[in-house]
Amino acid sequence: MGPTASGKTELAIELVERLPCEIISVDSGMIYRGLDIGTAKPAPEILARAPHHLIDILDPTESYSTARFREDALALMRSILVRGRIPLLVGGTMLYFRALQQGLAPLPGADPKLRAALVEEAERHGWATLHARLMALDPETAARIHPNDPQRIQRALEVCLLAGQPMSVLLRTARPKPLPFRLLKLVRSPRERAVLHARIERRFRQMLELGLVDEVAALWARGDLTPDLPAMRCVGYRQVLEYLLGQTDWAQMQARGIQATRQLAKRQMTWLRTEEGAYWLDDTPNPTGAALALIEPILETIGFARAYRLHHTKTCRA
Repeated sequence: MGPTASGKTELAIELVERLPCEIISVDSGMIYRGLDIGTAKPAPEILARAPHHLIDILDPTESYSTARFREDALALMRSILVRGRIPLLVGGTMLYFRALQQGLAPLPGADPKLRAALVEEAERHGWATLHARLMALDPETAARIHPNDPQRIQRALEVCLLAGQPMSVLLRTARPKPLPFRLLKLVRSPRERAVLHARIERRFRQMLELGLVDEVAALWARGDLTPDLPAMRCVGYRQVLEYLLGQTDWAQMQARGIQATRQLAKRQMTWLRTEEGAYWLDDTPNPTGAALALIEPILETIGFARAYRLHHTKTCRA
């Protein structure tokens, strides 16, 4: 786990080359085909070395729920274990990690007509107005959602209106099923905020150099995407789309993209600091060695020792 631009993918690939692991992506942006540069999706040559599950599984017009992620991830974890290998979950979508570990309360499913009505209301009056409406219906949930987070505002209002009671009450009274697997939680992140901020700015500028604007322009040129779709609300994509639509200039787009990414990292760090039993691989000069030192003793105790030795031997020979 880790915030954006912290080096999670690099570490995961090094572990795959040393251990009998298969990567399951835990990233709500990488699920979309065509969203490559702005999500920092691994390049094809890297994916050839270390294939990722749950990447490029949806068209940008589609939505993907936390519940569906949990179902998909659990199914993959079981199939990977049946093959005698180890699931390695990698990403920064903390809500997915939380749902995987703690389970999900049974909430009403999506209602397309109600969602469309909420979006129409937001277009007329603004998402701040809908956030205020949520505050009146469910102040506990509203306090946890930023007024500029339309996706979560929409879902929370949808649940309140469909269930007839606050989402916070439903979550508190439900008894979700916990994860039926043992976890080793590793956090890859610098402790210093300034270090992470510098990495975020550098990477966003690199994304622009690599063609992020052209990527968003090509997506928009399809003609079937709208600014309110989850794919187009991803950090970076939203800011570039605003630039392409003439709502900001180049300098504003860069500043807003960097700031939005830093805000995302701040939210991710807030989640990570509440993770119990997590090992932080912060600024160690050898994060791979530190991770292996934690992983290898566990492999010896849970029956993966032989598979690990065989894989390690093949890797060393190669």
